[in-house]
Amino acid sequence: MNKRMLLHLLAYLFLVSCNLHQKKDEMPATGKQRVPSFQKQFYGMIGADSVHQYTLSNSKGMQVKLLDYGATVTNIIVADKEGRKGDVVLGFDSLPGYLQTGNPYFGSVVGRYANRIANAKFTLDGKTFQLAANNNGNSLHGGLKGFDKKIWKEKSHETGEELVTIDMEYKSKDGEQGYPGNVTVTVSYTLTDDNDLIIYYIAATDKATPVNLTSHCYFNLSAGTDSTILDHVLMIKADRYTEVNDKLIPTGKLPEVKGTPMDFNSPKRIGDDIGKVSGGFDHNWVLSKKKDSLQMIASLYHPASGRYMEVLTTQPGIQFYSGNFLDNTLTGKQGKKYTQHAALCLETQHFPDSPNQPSFPSTILKPGEEYRQTTIYKFSNR
Repeated sequence: MNKRMLLHLLAYLFLVSCNLHQKKDEMPATGKQRVPSFQKQFYGMIGADSVHQYTLSNSKGMQVKLLDYGATVTNIIVADKEGRKGDVVLGFDSLPGYLQTGNPYFGSVVGRYANRIANAKFTLDGKTFQLAANNNGNSLHGGLKGFDKKIWKEKSHETGEELVTIDMEYKSKDGEQGYPGNVTVTVSYTLTDDNDLIIYYIAATDKATPVNLTSHCYFNLSAGTDSTILDHVLMIKADRYTEVNDKLIPTGKLPEVKGTPMDFNSPKRIGDDIGKVSGGFDHNWVLSKKKDSLQMIASLYHPASGRYMEVLTTQPGIQFYSGNFLDNTLTGKQGKKYTQHAALCLETQHFPDSPNQPSFPSTILKPGEEYRQTTIYKFSNR
């Protein structure tokens, strides 16, 4: 077992020791005993470069499929309470869909800086860096050609008795999209036999630079039977959120959620209050957790299917985006049109615009340091 896979297993055992793995309804047996498996297949071409799709499968029949283009999760297939399997993330059936201009980061790893940086610039050590602007004059998810539009390298993969993992690496050059420093990023995806998808991020740099990575999966736990996520029930452990202006840039204020539509401390149907928030939910919640500790901070439940997803992370924030900009123009899997609120994102992260907000937790990675973050999406039934 390689060092990184051992780290995954230790994290998994840590969760067990903390009693975070509560017993849920077991998925039905299928007769033949399965073991975790890994598959790789050709998916398409980008110029002279080949793109591959990787499939991680566990013994319960859950599958996670991903591409080396953007380290993109294309499918998460998991059973409902009746044992019917379904794909719970939005995406496309083939590579051209992911390459089109209108792809809203479906399933990809975004960086070098997830979320927005105001006016596409920041000052570090007395020098101002101008970034690629791609969102109302601001920089969003790394700029015009962020990590989501790069081909990553399969670094290694390994299958154990209770988990299967793949490591993907991308080397971002000094000056890419305006960011300083050569940054090497490794993202590891691990699927366990407890239906946990563990995403582990590591980054190192040779110059001080902001780093903020996240996964941009769009979840709909109905697996397509519901056209929107308005009937999903969401919980977020957070007492405050980052207030934003009309361009979704933080004002620096951290209002309390209590007594407002932003309060998800008790599980709440998303459709109950979405109409009270201008434009819908697209905000960062300040998580109620110990710094850098791996804790369960959110959950999502679809009552009709029984699918239940817990979110655990070491990150200080989470962006809940309710699919406000989906507008029925994108043709997704199996020819379906994705309407407004067809899915939601729960993007674990540092806060938006932190390089320009001294009061926010720092996102500056320096030479000799390592950026390390873990996020787990844990699936079960209720």
